[in-house]
Order: sequence, then C-alpha cells, then structure tokens
Amino acid sequence: MEGIKILVVDDESRMRKLVRDFLVRNGYEVIEAQDGMQAIDLFFEQKDIRLILLDVMMPKMDGWQVCREIRERSKIPIIMLTAKSDERDELQGFSLGVDEYIAKPFSPKVLVARVEAVLRRSMAGSAEESILTAGKLRVDKMAHMVTIDGKSVDLSFKEFELLTYFMENIDIALSREVILNHVWNYDYFGDARTIDTHVKKLRSKLGKQGSYIKTIWGMGYKFEVSDEVLH
Repeated sequence: MEGIKILVVDDESRMRKLVRDFLVRNGYEVIEAQDGMQAIDLFFEQKDIRLILLDVMMPKMDGWQVCREIRERSKIPIIMLTAKSDERDELQGFSLGVDEYIAKPFSPKVLVARVEAVLRRSMAGSAEESILTAGKLRVDKMAHMVTIDGKSVDLSFKEFELLTYFMENIDIALSREVILNHVWNYDYFGDARTIDTHVKKLRSKLGKQGSYIKTIWGMGYKFEVSDEVLH
C-alpha cells in the first residue's frame, strides 16, 4: 500500500506529527489539515486521497460536520479520532458512515494496523464498482481520476461529479432540474444555466468523447456512447 495518500485532520500539531511520522514510516503519503474547513478544501482539491483520519473536536467545523459534507459526495474511508470513549459518539459516527473509530490515547502501531485493515476492505469491496468506462473514457470514482486512452484529464470537482452522474445514468434522458438536484444538491440557489456552462467545459476537456453528452433540446442531456468515437 505504499504511496497511498492519507489526509490527517487534527487541530493539535503534535498529534498530526505523531500520526504523520508513523504513516510515512510505513510508506504512506500524508497531507495535513488543522481544522475542518481546511480539510474540506484539501479533500476537494486533491484528487487521489484514499483515506481520512479525522479528529472529532476541532475549531471552525468539527469532525461530525466534515464527515457529513464528505459523505454527501464520497464513500472514501474515514477513521474518526476522539478523546472520548462514549458509546453515543461511536453510534453517531457509524450512522454518518464512519468506517472505524479510535479513541485517544492510542498506540500508533495499532493506528497503522487499523488504517491498513480499512484500506484493504475498501479496496476489495469497491475497486470494481468505483470504475466507470465508456469507450476509451475511464472514471475512477475512488481515486477521483478521469483518463482517456490512459491519459489523465484534469477536471474540476463539479465537472467530475457531472461526468460521473452522466456515466452512472447512461442512455437515460436527464432534465436540467434532475441534474441540478443530484450534482449540485439542495444547497444550490442558482439556475439551470450553470449546467449548460459546465457541460460546455466538460465536452471541451473530453475531446472526441465529449460527443457522448447529447443535448436534448428543451429538456436537458443524455450520455450516449457513439460508435464513431469508440476507436
């Protein structure tokens, strides 16, 4: 599992250093966030984070809220770190989709072992379902990567989410309102024209594969694989 990137989120610098040192020693790549808001920003900026170690008690945005925000868009494994050993906290964590729960203080060796176990489970359980393909176009939801014929395509977070939603609903006519609700969620207060803007940019970045996104005039879009661009 060498080279796997892990996001460590904790407002205590000493704790972050302790965790980072043990993870790096075991071959992992580590990036750090000192509060919940920074964690959210880093998660959406970095496209290849494979696991999050998340402290509960933090300023600006606590671990529960960070977990909720990320779970709305990703199934990335999350291990919660907490100073409490309260059953109610554990139940809350698992209800939010937390994969593992470790109370402080903990043995760094045990932490590394838990990280390895969670990563093995997530890779075994979701490796196949996280991959979407259409011709030479390949989307890896787990790694948050898009490639065409093996070459990486740089997409913004919303462009990635939009493409993923299209590919998960191949050959289905999707209205702009439906797309808006699923990709931008309930907290977006703009209008459906933003979809047209994102589709235009997405088509441009996908090159020939951009023609898979068909316009349904007066309604929305449909993702449909065209034989002429398969080869």
